[in-house]
Amino acid sequence: MGTTAMTESATLDDFQRGTFTSSSGRSHDVYRRGSGPAVIVIHEVPGITPLVAAFGRKVAARAMTAVLPDLFGTPGRAATLGYSASTMAGVCVSREFAVLATNRTSPVIEYLRELAEHEHRTCGGPGVGAVGMCLTGGFALAMSVDPVVVAPVLSQPSLPLPVSERHRRALGLSDEDLAAVKRRADDGLCVMGLRFRGDKKSPSERFARLRDELGENFIGVEIDSSEPNPWGIRNSAHSVLTEDYSDAPGSPTRQALDGVLAFLASRLGVAPRQP
Repeated sequence: MGTTAMTESATLDDFQRGTFTSSSGRSHDVYRRGSGPAVIVIHEVPGITPLVAAFGRKVAARAMTAVLPDLFGTPGRAATLGYSASTMAGVCVSREFAVLATNRTSPVIEYLRELAEHEHRTCGGPGVGAVGMCLTGGFALAMSVDPVVVAPVLSQPSLPLPVSERHRRALGLSDEDLAAVKRRADDGLCVMGLRFRGDKKSPSERFARLRDELGENFIGVEIDSSEPNPWGIRNSAHSVLTEDYSDAPGSPTRQALDGVLAFLASRLGVAPRQP
């Protein structure tokens, strides 16, 4: 094993690796850490990077079980432009992901819903949380058709790719699934969303649509990335919880992270962190 491979593997050494196979036979490795109610952390492009794993550790540190399914990429490998581009190219031709359809739920969602049900049976609690990021950001919304998902978080949702005005407003799920999510919102489901205001990959029109569809049951967090801004956030910032995250006390991304963890803990019945 070369040095690079050992470094990549070591970034996930503190996670328990297993495999989950759905009823349709779809199978993926799954990395788990922590105890308590489950939170499905659905990684962004290019994969379970060290920063995605770091977010999973923060979830686990709040008395929840972080569950990271490996959907694409090389687990533990750091993001680079070339690695991200090659992974994205593979995702775009994969049948598991609907990258351009405006009213279609990606086939991989069925797998994630079954994984959520399995983790709920395993971990207990009132339900599970789900955090999607970038290309998978909207997956947490689509998973919320299943009542077992009680705390969905959409971090910079980017599907369908925003190539037209219609695509920018689309939410990446079928009309039937959207209707089911809206019924759940009427019964008290809350959905949290995160984005940078200047992010063209996760357009403002999508958050406006979420507000139109879910009303006060959508908690939208939009972080100032105009130039200049007090925190020096670049205008092209995209990944709120990973690549563009700053852990500096009081930073907008630190506040967003704290809000996400508090939202997950509250909806999953986890005791608040003691001061």
